[in-house]
Amino acid sequence: MGKNILITGGAGFIGSNLTRSLVEKGHKVTILDNLSTQIHGEKPERDSVLYKNIKDLVVFIKGDVRSPEDWKKAIVDQEVIIHLAAETGTGQSMYLIQQYSEVNILGTSIMLDILSNSSNCVKKVVIASSRSIYGEGKYIDTSGNATYPEARDEKNMSNGIFDPVANNGQLLHVTATDELSKIHPTSLYGITKQTQEQMVMTVCKAIGISAVALRYQNVYGPGQSLSNPYTGILSIFSTQIRNGNDIQIFEDGKESRDFVYIQDVVDATILSAEKEEANNQIFNVGSGIAVSVIDIANKLVKAYNSKTQIKITGKFRLGDIRHNYADLNKISSILKYVPKISIDQGIQEFTKWVSNQKVQKDLFEVSMREMKEKGLLK
Repeated sequence: MGKNILITGGAGFIGSNLTRSLVEKGHKVTILDNLSTQIHGEKPERDSVLYKNIKDLVVFIKGDVRSPEDWKKAIVDQEVIIHLAAETGTGQSMYLIQQYSEVNILGTSIMLDILSNSSNCVKKVVIASSRSIYGEGKYIDTSGNATYPEARDEKNMSNGIFDPVANNGQLLHVTATDELSKIHPTSLYGITKQTQEQMVMTVCKAIGISAVALRYQNVYGPGQSLSNPYTGILSIFSTQIRNGNDIQIFEDGKESRDFVYIQDVVDATILSAEKEEANNQIFNVGSGIAVSVIDIANKLVKAYNSKTQIKITGKFRLGDIRHNYADLNKISSILKYVPKISIDQGIQEFTKWVSNQKVQKDLFEVSMREMKEKGLLK
């Protein structure tokens, strides 16, 4: 039997895809979203494909998670809240500190305050956490011991030494990061996601509401914003390619991430919302495979049949990590989640979709100037 489900940020990339799948499964979805111009453009009601794809399927509330009144209106009669609404982007978070803190932390605190102090029907909250809370992922030293390196040294990076090293100078080898790994974010964004997760898991337990935290890796796929230069390297690279610009790659291009296809993320999120086994658990959500940034760039150039040049710049951003990919043993064991879409298949589907979209203005250099002015781009 379908449930009443509130999705905050439900008009965004993950939210809109999640919405369609939930509606297909018979759930009644309400969305609370402010239609941010950074994601949806200057005239979202007219131009945003993400919004137009879901507006007739849901009860849509244009509002802000920083508004108690908007929360109170949205929560009425809801049984499940999937809290996706957030400012995203590690680099941008380092100079829009108040904005990221207000949206991500204050917005979540208002939700929890209302749930704690008013009668409601909410039985479960699913919070979108992030791999960014881990900072650098889990590594193994030469003795075979697990270690969690701190933020990389700026002097080393300026000299082209990008891989983390142990305090004694030992080389480290990256391994899959599990849910028991050290939490030590290296960006303001990561700090806000850690705080959101802890708030939800702590408060919901105290007031008798089930909670699930999903630590998403790098989500990509059709519907991703092509105009946002602050997050999503597949989108950023695609926009550079379609504008005939060179792809600018930081460091030496060997930095790696866990790229997980949007439908796999949707599947994991629905399992978390529907299954009682997920209650009061924290899960990684990813592909479980590390792919280097240079490999992603090469795959995109090939998929678009482009002559775009790939330039390794050696530049780096303070707060960026070197490697992180998910250990999926827990979510596979408890929820039977298995990612279905390989990186090659996912890029094929993504680039096919991008090729049918309007070419967006390439704002990458604008974002780089902003970070350089703030002292974050080296």
